[in-house]
Amino acid sequence: IFRVIFRDFIQTKLLGIRRSIQNKQQEPKENSLLKRILAILIWAILAFIAASNFLWYFIPPEDFFAYLQDPLEHSVMYGFLIGITSFLIYDVVALKENFCVYICPYSRIQSALFDEHTIQTIYNEKRGGQIYNAQGIKLSNKPPLESDDCTGCEACVRVCPTHIDIRKGMQLECINCLECADACTSVMSKMGKPSLITWTSSMEIEKNKKTNYFRFRTIAYMVALSLVLVGLFVMGSQKEYMLLNINRTSQLYKMSSDHKTVENVYTFLFQNTDSKDHSYYFELSNSELKIEKPTEPFMLKAGQKVNKIVILSSSANKLSDETKNLPVIIKAFAVDEKEKILVERKTIFIYPKKSEIKP
Repeated sequence: IFRVIFRDFIQTKLLGIRRSIQNKQQEPKENSLLKRILAILIWAILAFIAASNFLWYFIPPEDFFAYLQDPLEHSVMYGFLIGITSFLIYDVVALKENFCVYICPYSRIQSALFDEHTIQTIYNEKRGGQIYNAQGIKLSNKPPLESDDCTGCEACVRVCPTHIDIRKGMQLECINCLECADACTSVMSKMGKPSLITWTSSMEIEKNKKTNYFRFRTIAYMVALSLVLVGLFVMGSQKEYMLLNINRTSQLYKMSSDHKTVENVYTFLFQNTDSKDHSYYFELSNSELKIEKPTEPFMLKAGQKVNKIVILSSSANKLSDETKNLPVIIKAFAVDEKEKILVERKTIFIYPKKSEIKP
């Protein structure tokens, strides 16, 4: 789609750089350098927007624009943004159709799924004649037999955007755009004959049998796809209406001045992912621990997120040299809809050894 925007809209419609190109195997005639620079600049802006849109999957837009104002503090984000933008510019301006040949995995994945019933763009060698041998070596521009319908005009080759000859057989570079079929249809119609290049299967071309659409492979694909869709639906129905990330501070624990209490400090990131405002708080699974901070529920607007410093404490009376860290389950919830909006996260409460405590 990016190449379509750049070539068909910016270069063709807007600036007229690629207007009326009959042979796609040749580069367009030299145009104004200013036009080319302008086209690249326009595309650079669109590439930046596309790269930003991709990063919004990982960084909320409101945070993204705030981070843009402080590049030194967000160098990683800037690195990804510049890298993706640069690749999109290089892809469309320099790499062009070679992206389909060398980078795009689509054709390689598709080729592993092909069989004789697969619908694709095919040259009918029985009618048109042999242009290439089994090793892919070109024998001639035009088939030698008079009974062969191919005229050797190579109209199908000239219009191919990935610079291949469809008469050579199935190739990874083919994107099934059918421009070669349209070109051949135009030529053969003048002779009162059907096109030599059609959207069909090798079963129909080579064996004159109908394509079997409902075979084991396609049924298996449909079953697998259905299972994936069901899984996505189930996962989507289990949406969490709040997010909670728990991080510990650099200080493992803190003792009170009288050495009677052990405190652990955490940073809780709360985010309200629901469409309405809620008041949030949390509970602890272990009765030995106490919430020192915050002491009251707090309000979050729809989509809002906030970092909260959380302090948990425990009595130091039970300390011994065998004391182990205590597993804790944090149950965070919306006070007004506790049954619906509830998440659980695991963390630990760290105790010092008794021998480490100075009397």
